[in-house]
Amino acid sequence: SNRPGNSPKGQTPDDSQRRTDANSSSDLANSVTSDMLMLSPGSEEEEHEGPVCEKLGQIQFSVGYSFQDSTLTVKILKGQDLPAKDFSGTSDPFVKLYLLPDKKHKLETKVKRKNLNPHWNETFLFEGFPYEKVVQRTLYLQVLDYDRFSRNDPIGEVSIPLNKVELGLMQTFWKELKPCSDGSGSRGDLLVSLCYNPTANIITVSIIKARNLKAMDIGGTSDPYVKVWLMNKDKRVEKKKTVVMKRCLNPVFNESFPFDVPAHVLRETTIVITVMDKDKLSRNDVIGKIYLSWKSGPAEVKHWKDMMSHPRTAVAQWHALKA
Repeated sequence: SNRPGNSPKGQTPDDSQRRTDANSSSDLANSVTSDMLMLSPGSEEEEHEGPVCEKLGQIQFSVGYSFQDSTLTVKILKGQDLPAKDFSGTSDPFVKLYLLPDKKHKLETKVKRKNLNPHWNETFLFEGFPYEKVVQRTLYLQVLDYDRFSRNDPIGEVSIPLNKVELGLMQTFWKELKPCSDGSGSRGDLLVSLCYNPTANIITVSIIKARNLKAMDIGGTSDPYVKVWLMNKDKRVEKKKTVVMKRCLNPVFNESFPFDVPAHVLRETTIVITVMDKDKLSRNDVIGKIYLSWKSGPAEVKHWKDMMSHPRTAVAQWHALKA
């Protein structure tokens, strides 16, 4: 068991095991011609419907309270059908726990490497915690993908007010993960088209336009541009980028980038699209990312399969930008 200590605030157990609209265009001028454009669900014709809704998996956990010991017990049991966040088509998930409104004192499970159905089976005790205070708290669980070299990617969250739980019994719950409410779910959308020519071994990535981009500047706007990386396995092969659109949250880019991708490496290929905010005075900010491959999230895999099943046809689809 992980014992946070004798106060309800607790402490993180064993840190060695944790880790801590300019240039708008009515046609698709430079990118794709309208007679070649096939629209996937959630794309141009159904713009109001937005991107395909992605399933984020489930988490199983138990909660109970001992009146005799004034101790709240939270067990993080397992996850199921988590989305892949890494280039390799998997994730390294772990869970953060908070008792809201206190966000200073968080607890974390161990990281489960390369596992979309992790079993944590870890117990957390909040000792010396009066019942009248427990029922004023909300148990908040956030599942993240551990990343050694950059910021951890949020996968999803669950929150459950403890006054809604029969705490005298140790109850087990399965809950669907929801998009994280820390802003990671509201970065905007990007309309991208993919076209594969099997004869020439070329994938053409067309960055068409974006909508509702997150404002990154003090003035409530952004200066967005798009970087497109071709990845083979975990290695960066080639990079292209669009022009910068000044002070615009709904930019129209209409830029196309051909990449040489031989058929035998298609299954090891990932196209990483990053929408950036250009900043003259400091480092450019990442607004959001998309990973397109045959083994990324459901919406991305669907787009990839549509591209493969309609050779020489530009297939366009809206994607929600992710953290």
